[in-house]
Amino acid sequence: MGSLSHRLFLGALFKNKDKLCDVRTHLENVNNLCRFLHKHSVNYSLKSDLPIKWFRPEKIPCYKPAKSGDLKDLGQVDVKCLAPSFQDIDELKSADENVKKLFTLEFLPYKSTVSHLRQEYANRVKRHEFDDDSPEVRVAKMTADIRDMQRFVETFPHDKRTRVRLKETIDKRKRLLKRLRTWDYKCFEYVIEKLDLIYKPYPLSDVYKRIERKRSMRMLTNTYCQNIVTDKLTKYKEELNSQKESYLVHKIETLKWIMKEEAYCGVQPTITEDHLKAVEAELSKLRESMKTETTVINE
Repeated sequence: MGSLSHRLFLGALFKNKDKLCDVRTHLENVNNLCRFLHKHSVNYSLKSDLPIKWFRPEKIPCYKPAKSGDLKDLGQVDVKCLAPSFQDIDELKSADENVKKLFTLEFLPYKSTVSHLRQEYANRVKRHEFDDDSPEVRVAKMTADIRDMQRFVETFPHDKRTRVRLKETIDKRKRLLKRLRTWDYKCFEYVIEKLDLIYKPYPLSDVYKRIERKRSMRMLTNTYCQNIVTDKLTKYKEELNSQKESYLVHKIETLKWIMKEEAYCGVQPTITEDHLKAVEAELSKLRESMKTETTVINE
């Protein structure tokens, strides 16, 4: 509706343009047009001239390995080996190959494969043969479950029940790792090394900040302004350094002139030969350093 009234106003104004003989009337109409455009044009967003662009970072789901801290996936499982519950049976050792094959992971339910993986991960960190409930073993079993569910979610990403269970298991493991880190730090380092993990604690409440465009733009603008100030100061410093030699030469000439005038006037001298030698030594040192820098640049 606002655009229609805008067009009607412009049409009525320029339709009678030939009849505007008086310059004053024409200027009044132009003034009214400016007021109308100023009133009906609203700047809904500020457009900055700074060369800063902000794009919202891609959100990583909590069940992804990049977020959970798992450096490796589940890996390949040897399905030709016997299930853990049948490995200690003596009768199977002397049985036929076709009979043995029925008790391998290939022909058993998938939960037998998961149980085998849990036992394999637990063997990496358990304290002794009968260790089954220490914090290290619990972390290892959770890691096997997490990597198994991560592989499942990659294939079936819309399975909400598995995703929820996966997130809960990751949170449980993170809490247990936090306690283990407090109780025994060396054991904590040993566990994350053996299981190929990275511990990613929850951010502190006073440090964590939501990702917002306004805050990010302010931070980027502040950084941009600081870089401008730093560049200008660097250029100004280089300019002053380039003027050091001419300044010292002029200073030596001025000191000689002051000494000459004081001697001519017969007053107590304020500039001695020591002052002059100090400035000359500073000038020679500066020239040597400039020659060294030039040689290094040429090489």
